[in-house]
Amino acid sequence: MAAPHPSSRTTLNPTPEPPPVSAAMALAHRKYWRFNLALIATLMTLGFIVSFVLPLMAPALAQVRIGGFRLPFYFGAQGAILIYLALIVVYIVLMQRADRQLQRAFEADSKRSATSDATSGAALGSTNDAGINAPAARGR
Repeated sequence: MAAPHPSSRTTLNPTPEPPPVSAAMALAHRKYWRFNLALIATLMTLGFIVSFVLPLMAPALAQVRIGGFRLPFYFGAQGAILIYLALIVVYIVLMQRADRQLQRAFEADSKRSATSDATSGAALGSTNDAGINAPAARGR
């Protein structure tokens, strides 16, 4: 019977640390994914209704006629497919809008961090210059 070996995967390839994320970007990501999940749930619910609920209601809708054909015929022949295509288009359009909002939040956060780094670097440099020059000025 062989002795159990420790996993070498943890020692050879440690998992990389994700880059630090500001609170504003964390909030933007949370809003993005909440919107994404709510949109998917809504569109999946509509797809379920078109696929399962409308066919169950077909006998009740059989009295409605369009162009001489009964309404359930249109649902089966073209309506469901057109609704599925509309759901796909709605998802694409709304997610492109959400992606643009997330990109704008990312750009604003990167500009904010760049300006805060520049101002903190300038303030740090002025205190260092004063700190370095102050003892030399006292020694003269």
